[in-house]
Amino acid sequence: MLTAAAVMMSSAWTATFTDKMPMLPTCPASPNCVSSDSIDDHAIAAFQFVGPAENAWRAAKEALLSLPRTKIVTESEHALRAESTSAIFRFVDDVEFELRPKQGIIAVRSASRVGYSDLGANRRRIESIRAVYDRLMARK
Repeated sequence: MLTAAAVMMSSAWTATFTDKMPMLPTCPASPNCVSSDSIDDHAIAAFQFVGPAENAWRAAKEALLSLPRTKIVTESEHALRAESTSAIFRFVDDVEFELRPKQGIIAVRSASRVGYSDLGANRRRIESIRAVYDRLMARK
């Protein structure tokens, strides 16, 4: 059963990625979100790449799926949204990637759906993905 919030979030995500100037959704005021499109306390670095964008995109997806309890739920040629479920309380967080080949980056966002503070879980998640991504890209 979809909640109204899930439908709104899904609609917002789809609208964001179909516009001419794609951008990840803005983080809320609460500290339970990080985004490479943010310039405030929510800011986190995008994944960088040199070379074929397809290689970087494959490595980013592989790195994302290396996390336990994480699955891609929506994907297009240059964007994806995944859900990552916490081990104990089964909270579902959203992870979003957007490939920006002209900039040589993959923009990233990770946000909790519920609560106020995530005790740094979303930042740690993106940095964990980045560590795997960097190892995979070093091999290419």
